[in-house]
Amino acid sequence: MARPSNRRRGRKGASPFLDKGLTATVLGLGMWTLSAVLAGHPMLGAAATALRTPAWWAIGIGALLLCVHALLSRRKAGRGSASPNATQPTAQPQNPRGAKPPEPATAPVAGEAQGVRDTATAWSPAVFAAIEWRRFEAVCEALFAQAGFETRSQSHGADGGVDIWLHSKNATGPVSVVQCKHWQGKPVGVKELREFFGVMASHGLKRGTYATTSTYTADARAFAQANGISALDGAGLLDLIARRTPEQQHALLAVAHEGEYWRPTCASCGVKMKARRSVGAGAPFWGCASFPRCRRTLPMTKAAAALMPGTAA
Repeated sequence: MARPSNRRRGRKGASPFLDKGLTATVLGLGMWTLSAVLAGHPMLGAAATALRTPAWWAIGIGALLLCVHALLSRRKAGRGSASPNATQPTAQPQNPRGAKPPEPATAPVAGEAQGVRDTATAWSPAVFAAIEWRRFEAVCEALFAQAGFETRSQSHGADGGVDIWLHSKNATGPVSVVQCKHWQGKPVGVKELREFFGVMASHGLKRGTYATTSTYTADARAFAQANGISALDGAGLLDLIARRTPEQQHALLAVAHEGEYWRPTCASCGVKMKARRSVGAGAPFWGCASFPRCRRTLPMTKAAAALMPGTAA
């Protein structure tokens, strides 16, 4: 059986007042036009005069039906907008030809925590595990500032392999560079150290510091020792912090716990990411708040998921 056309389905769903009002108006205008054409004819002039009365009636009835339709439509629209539970469909972004296909549908995590969390009162590996990568970089920068260096860093974007530039009052230009790697469990390998050494050489620097919350492979440590790189792992950083005064340690803790310290920062946009859950698989992850303009994501650790209401497995 043939399916009705879109035009026929659209007319069927229209208001009967609109349909009949338009028909009557068009019919009246047609009769009035015909009477005007025939008015000058010697034999049909009487017929032209006779057409004007029904033409006026048709136009009047059509106008009345159109007014009724307008009143009913306005009343219906008022009821729809007054409903407190009414929701509007969200327009989906178009995928232009040749563009990358959209990411799998995601949904914000219900009940995402926004309040103040309990913070540590002393330094331990748990502090490094709780904070996000940008807070870790800020702690490293504050640590070198306490040692007397003038520091310069950037919050996001391409950094050219350098997270922190170290300057001395007695020298022109940077005297050293620092690369920070906030990794959990995965050791830093010799590949990362070779890349960092290349950055040092490109700036004519003889010394640099590579800081990580994780550990280093044996090859990475040997390469660092042979090429003037201070390789600080999580234990080494905690030992360095322990040598600071209690006031300085407290100041470093304040830097670590500044703002939403647990929520990662988008490395591309510099804004805090949002907890999201894949609609299909249901696994929680971090997604940029600027989606879909920025599609950067980060995996969410089990510890972070446990602290987010509605995300724990």
